[in-house]
Amino acid sequence: MNNLIFSELNLSKETLKAIAEMGFEEATPIQSQAIPPALEGKDLIGQAQTGTGKTCAFGIPAIERIIPQLRAVQVLILCPTRELAIQTAEELKNVAKYKRGLHILPIYGGQSMERQIMALRNNPQLIVGTPGRVMDHMRRNTLRLSGLKMLVLDEADEMLNMGFREDIDTILEQVPQERQTVLFSATMPRPIMELTAKYQREPVFIKIAHKELTVPGVEQFYLEVREAHRLDVLTRLIDANGIRLALVFCNTKRRVDELAAKLGASGYAAEALHGDMKQAQRDKVMARFREGTIEILIATDVAARGIDVDNIEAVFNYDLPSDEEYYVHRIGRTGRAGKTGKAYTFIFGRELFKLKDIQRYTRSTVAFMKPPSLLDVEESKVGNVIDRLRETIRAGQHTKYIAYIEKLAAEENAFEGEQENELADLTTLDIAAALLKLAVSPNKAAAGEETAPAPDPFDSRAESEMVRLFINAGSQDRIQPRHVIESIAGNTSLPRNLIGAIDICDKFTFVDVPRAYADEVMSSLKMNRLNGRRINIEKANRQASRNPRARFNRVKTPRP
Repeated sequence: MNNLIFSELNLSKETLKAIAEMGFEEATPIQSQAIPPALEGKDLIGQAQTGTGKTCAFGIPAIERIIPQLRAVQVLILCPTRELAIQTAEELKNVAKYKRGLHILPIYGGQSMERQIMALRNNPQLIVGTPGRVMDHMRRNTLRLSGLKMLVLDEADEMLNMGFREDIDTILEQVPQERQTVLFSATMPRPIMELTAKYQREPVFIKIAHKELTVPGVEQFYLEVREAHRLDVLTRLIDANGIRLALVFCNTKRRVDELAAKLGASGYAAEALHGDMKQAQRDKVMARFREGTIEILIATDVAARGIDVDNIEAVFNYDLPSDEEYYVHRIGRTGRAGKTGKAYTFIFGRELFKLKDIQRYTRSTVAFMKPPSLLDVEESKVGNVIDRLRETIRAGQHTKYIAYIEKLAAEENAFEGEQENELADLTTLDIAAALLKLAVSPNKAAAGEETAPAPDPFDSRAESEMVRLFINAGSQDRIQPRHVIESIAGNTSLPRNLIGAIDICDKFTFVDVPRAYADEVMSSLKMNRLNGRRINIEKANRQASRNPRARFNRVKTPRP
């Protein structure tokens, strides 16, 4: 069975809009098979592993069946742990983002009972909870389930393993009999089958085999990159590796369009490919990509189905895919026809755990790598130019240009002895070096003094040239590190990760910033407030720079 597009699932426009913003375009196998019968109100048994998209498989139908105008609990989802309950509630809140009047509440042990009772008085329509805490509220009569339409048991086998069988029986026996019961479990041992036989009516059984797939011939790497730096890292990887044909995957059509525009503005031959484009337009883009006219193709998973190009050198997961199978399909676009390819995946924070699931699924190693430095990129560009120079010389394609070089050297050397002539004693070696510079950095000025480059956010050596700044506000003014970081990052071009040590004292604060950004930070923050307080900011003196906890050490400058 082919996976369905969410627009084919007869969902409300509010839910479709929310799903699109979450980055989902195509339903996973469990979602494709479970959502239609669940929307019809049928009981359901779903056997699927974690990471297959099962939360939305039962969550989307649950949200669609809720009547927002009816202020009563209509859906109850039971989870084995509070961590899963919180995670499930957060994901379903994203799905229900545009459903006005629909409220979702997680209830679990370890949280204040009084706070939960207050939240239950607001009459949420969907409850996600652990069996023990749900039982507590039912005993207190603070959770009324007389209007329940749908009950979901998520990770039912895990709940039974944790000893929740009696609690589950108690809950199921006290909820309305005329309800829809949905059960999801990774395994189907006898206790689960007994549970379904007792509480479900002619359930639809869906089993998703967690196929193990491998991708031979593809070197896999991951890079921990914040969102703000992903474009920079992408271009560095392309330049440092001399990649001439690359496929970049994003999770949403909007992201595809935005990235294509940014790459195009940076001088790369990049085009977008997604489902909103007309077929003729998509065919034209694909033809140009096969010809090599387009160097970088940015696509969604659905649009990339028809891509069959053998010489793609690298695949980039600009966004981590929503499903493990998508990862395999993505990186399988490179390393074809007996060639080797490379796959680079950008992640940050909690995405590392999902990447580990992908490694187990693909039975392969995804190696950690650091982003290339600016020096790596420059050396790679020089190496590529020199390789092309060698090919040109060996082919004899340079001979007709020798006369131009000889003429340039002769003209400049004719003025030898004139002090104002900066090009006196010009050699062909000088000319070759200048041409190499132009070939490597064609967009920079060929003459004149170059400005110092901004510090490299991915080079630890950038921290060595730091300047300590003094701010006349401290803990007495309720200043916290986040106020300093947000103010600097929000009003200057200095990236957050380059802001150095922040020392907050009673009446003042020290912050370290790269020397190249110091003047910009001082001029920008003088025009702003810090946590609502007007501040003065200036360079600290040497003693303060050596001693982070120095008191009242600053450069004495006249105040306006």
